[in-house]
Amino acid sequence: MSTEPMGSDGMRAEVADSWHLSAAAGVDAARVEAPITLGESDLRDHRAAHPLAQVFPLLDDVLGQAARDCGAIMAVSDSAGQLLWVCGSPSTLRKAETIGFVEGSNWDERLAGTNAPGLALRLGQPAQVRRSEHFRHSVQQWSCAATPIHDPTSSTLLGVLDITGNDDIAVPQTMAMVRAAARMAEAELARELLTRAAQPAPPRSGLQAVVELLGRHEALLAIDDGRGARHHLRLSPRHSEILLLLASAPHGLSGDELAVLVYEDDGASSTLRAELNRLRHLLGDELLPSRPYRLVAGIAGDWLALEALLAAGDVRRALRGYRGPILPRSTAPGVVRLREQLHHSLRAAVLGSREPDLMSTWTRSSWGADDYDMWLAQRDALGTSSPMRSLVDGQLARLDRDLS
Repeated sequence: MSTEPMGSDGMRAEVADSWHLSAAAGVDAARVEAPITLGESDLRDHRAAHPLAQVFPLLDDVLGQAARDCGAIMAVSDSAGQLLWVCGSPSTLRKAETIGFVEGSNWDERLAGTNAPGLALRLGQPAQVRRSEHFRHSVQQWSCAATPIHDPTSSTLLGVLDITGNDDIAVPQTMAMVRAAARMAEAELARELLTRAAQPAPPRSGLQAVVELLGRHEALLAIDDGRGARHHLRLSPRHSEILLLLASAPHGLSGDELAVLVYEDDGASSTLRAELNRLRHLLGDELLPSRPYRLVAGIAGDWLALEALLAAGDVRRALRGYRGPILPRSTAPGVVRLREQLHHSLRAAVLGSREPDLMSTWTRSSWGADDYDMWLAQRDALGTSSPMRSLVDGQLARLDRDLS
């Protein structure tokens, strides 16, 4: 990620994108404090139950003390942007209170405007935001550096680790320190899992597999043997298609059924058998038996999680987790059907939400930039007084010219 400050020629792209998102969400740049979304009792319970509570003492020892020594603040948020722990010297904490940078406040960009914890949360990668890059005026006296912390087993986003302070924060060394502390926390979580796995316990059985393929041309697969051993694979495009189709058919598929879903032309059964043999060699006979072909494992996948969020009506989290269409280059008939079903379901949910920030996220993506109906709906949802109205009108004008 670029760490160059804004120059006379404009903002960094990720900061500009965050400003658009903040404006579309209705964040008031003149608002002084970030909103509180966890009251004192809820904060205490949520914090005690959070996985990062296990490693917070380590983070405080490694990074929190360094923050206090240099007049900065260390903060740890959950995956929703809610600050669970905020540490610093008393004088620095009092200063941070004036902008609402306190435990229980929410620094998601859609609520607090552009900031490093919110940016790292949305992008899933380290982020730095300097003074005037913040969307809200009250925060522009601060600089911050943040990085995500992930679950070492599932790679699920647990939260964000942040350092906030003066201009001394806006240097590469600070980001390196924050990233190192986050990796230490992940390593400690992994160590605790291994320690628990080593304790005498009833034998565990059953394989677990986690598949990531949204926006990817090749699936990433993590396999857990149920005894603490875990390995990762990047599959070929064809093997990625087969894995998706089998994961979407829990009762299995015959060779003929699978061939119809994988190949556009008939007569590819021998080719499919060869591909399945190679895939079985990678995965093992235990995970991929035949007659019918099926995956004998607990399957978790990013597209399955997105489907569940849509079913629960959580459009915001579903859109945040959408990294792009399923295997976008695949022409396998079964993959095309699954890809289009999920894409259209999410699009319909975003349209139906009538939330301008969600529509803005869609239209600023590579797959939604030319979605005329979404731009129209976004304009209607914004209203005539929104500062985003002129940008949306400009994009509609562009599409009118292109379509004509």
